[in-house]
Amino acid sequence: MQVRSIYRGARISAFKCREVTREIQGLPVAAALELLTFTPKKAARLVLQTLKSAIANAENNNNLRPDKLVVQEAVVGEGATLKRFTPRARGSASPIRKRTSHIRIIVTDDIEIAPKPSREAKSAAKATGKKSSTARKPKASISCAKLAGIKPSDVARPASGANAPRPERESCALRASRST
Repeated sequence: MQVRSIYRGARISAFKCREVTREIQGLPVAAALELLTFTPKKAARLVLQTLKSAIANAENNNNLRPDKLVVQEAVVGEGATLKRFTPRARGSASPIRKRTSHIRIIVTDDIEIAPKPSREAKSAAKATGKKSSTARKPKASISCAKLAGIKPSDVARPASGANAPRPERESCALRASRST
């Protein structure tokens, strides 16, 4: 069953508040409360207040257990914008927009809370040497000599060592034009 709570007219911009609500979507309520408690932002405090209200609604109005609840949706919409003006030079004025937002949180008990894998399970998987299938393959590099069609035998190799003269740098286009 879904239970919702809405905080209308919160005195914070929706852009700032969405940063916090993105973090709690899909989390169990206990984890979301913990995350919001230790997030040092004004938005976290406002979202925490709304989440506590949703939990209280679920507990009192629908007789749901709070330990089974999951944050299904946390949405922030723009509210009314208060328009003010501040004086500027030469008698002009600049607008100030004091933005508000509506915070809506929906909690549900329909989603199963999957337990996180323990540290022992992670270390055991790491010890078996399983590599992920999404590992990147190294890119094949093509040298300037291949692009210009120069054979390795045509390239003079400089003397090696610390006292060897440094070759002057030139572009691939110059090298290609010189070889033809």
